[in-house]
Amino acid sequence: MLNKVRRFIANEHLLHAEALYLVALSGGADSVALLLTLKELGYRVEAVHCNFQLRGEESLHDERFCQELCRRENIPLHKVHFDTRSYATLHKVSIEMAARDLRYHYFFQLKETLGADAVCVGHHEEDSVETILMNLVRGTGLKGLMGIRPKKDGIVRPLLCVSRHEIEAYLHARNEPFVTDSTNLVADVVRNKIRLTILPRLAEINPSVNEAILHTAEHLSNVDRIVQNVLQNTLREAIIPVDSTIGEEDIPSTDHAFKLNLKVIRQFPAPSHLLFHVLRPLGFTPSQIEETAGHLEGQTGQVWTSSTHELTHDRDVFFVMPVEKERKHTLVMPEPGRYVYDDGLSVRLTRKRLLPSQSPSFSRSQTIIDLDASSIRFPLTLRRAAEGDRFVPLGMDGAQLVSDFLTNLKRNRFEKRGQLILADATGTILWVLGLRISDCFKITSHTTSILHIELL
Repeated sequence: MLNKVRRFIANEHLLHAEALYLVALSGGADSVALLLTLKELGYRVEAVHCNFQLRGEESLHDERFCQELCRRENIPLHKVHFDTRSYATLHKVSIEMAARDLRYHYFFQLKETLGADAVCVGHHEEDSVETILMNLVRGTGLKGLMGIRPKKDGIVRPLLCVSRHEIEAYLHARNEPFVTDSTNLVADVVRNKIRLTILPRLAEINPSVNEAILHTAEHLSNVDRIVQNVLQNTLREAIIPVDSTIGEEDIPSTDHAFKLNLKVIRQFPAPSHLLFHVLRPLGFTPSQIEETAGHLEGQTGQVWTSSTHELTHDRDVFFVMPVEKERKHTLVMPEPGRYVYDDGLSVRLTRKRLLPSQSPSFSRSQTIIDLDASSIRFPLTLRRAAEGDRFVPLGMDGAQLVSDFLTNLKRNRFEKRGQLILADATGTILWVLGLRISDCFKITSHTTSILHIELL
């Protein structure tokens, strides 16, 4: 077994020779074998034992067993006691979930304190098989059928290459005792039901059922590598960054707004899988993602919201953006000068006199404008466009709703909601920022004073 574990560690690049590793030690066969195996292979290890105070004297017996084992093997031991039932009641979770949360929180806290490289746990082949069947029964995607991963999120599982029988044979050959958790012998939770009831029945059909399931999981792991490669290549084509600072080859993080090209998604062999890959990490539920997949040919304007993001169907794209933590405020500017709206936007107002001999110059920039100052009344207000806002776009005779103006420019719902306008003291809109000034304030041959406005 030692050679098998050694090869597995090397092939999966699990451990480093000089690093410190914490070993989760319950006293059961798996954790005892893990601790002794790693020590025998020459790794520097320290044990961690959690007493969840759920089994009375049996829990205390397990703790004493771990103390004696570590004393005998000269391995440092870290112990912690948890009031698991109170935690479960307080956080409204099951006892099993409470124990898991408490255990891993302590593991990672201790890992940081000691500067350990990872936490090692004693999962073996049967644990992976049970996990696959649990996920299958509950309903899962491809990754759920691949079993337990050897290394993930700071957790390392060096014994995934061996069976429970091999582990017990190893301990028997060393004449090494271990404890048995009595709760593992009762078919009361899902994993125990699968271990004690389902797998023995499946073994009647195929005595090598564990090996068969793990072999299938390995096939699926290879399929997943192919799928991930195709997904990444497709996403580079499908995702259109909205932030100009993001490169074309980059996939935007959850902090940035982006668009999904529906033409690319429709051509993908499994559009729903592609959408799931993008939207699930953003908090959208499977049912919401299923709805979006069925909406690829639907009408525009539909909105889906997760706890962190919003998505709307806008013509031939899905527009995705983070949910605003707070609505942008209104900025009042009582006189010419420089004003800060937020971290990304400042406004500078300058009044200039236009002499009769001067010809006015017109900026083509979206961030610099000149207006006839004669009829502009201070203070000016910079705010979000509101329902019912109207202005006279440059070049037009009559007033138009700002919302209709934005619709004609094919702005989506999120862009409309974020559009800023500049108005004077009378409430008259001077400028729909970055898009169009009001015709009422354009510079003419009669202009004698200019209000020069820059966005910084």
